[in-house]
Amino acid sequence: GFQWSGTTRIVAKAEWPDWRPPPEMIRREAAKGNMLKPFVPGGPGNPMGARALYIGGGVYRIHGPNAPGSIGGAVSSGCIRMMNSDVVERDGKVRVGARVVVYR
Repeated sequence: GFQWSGTTRIVAKAEWPDWRPPPEMIRREAAKGNMLKPFVPGGPGNPMGARALYIGGGVYRIHGPNAPGSIGGAVSSGCIRMMNSDVVERDGKVRVGARVVVYR
């Protein structure tokens, strides 16, 4: 996955969010032979999981997975993935505007 660090804020929150991979991700994955759909509706099969906390400019998110066994692996494109139960708990405790500090 991609790594970054810094300080940002939560700019939006969503339950069972839709997923639209950015064009550069679609191209990068296609070059590896993985064809991504340009739109995946929210739900259990969606890579965003049960909740998403949008951070910074909204490109990156703190979100759940659709494949819990992938947590801890370098499979993200810059997002921070947590177990669905953990991100649901965080969603209930943080507000839009909350400060987020990411350490690598």
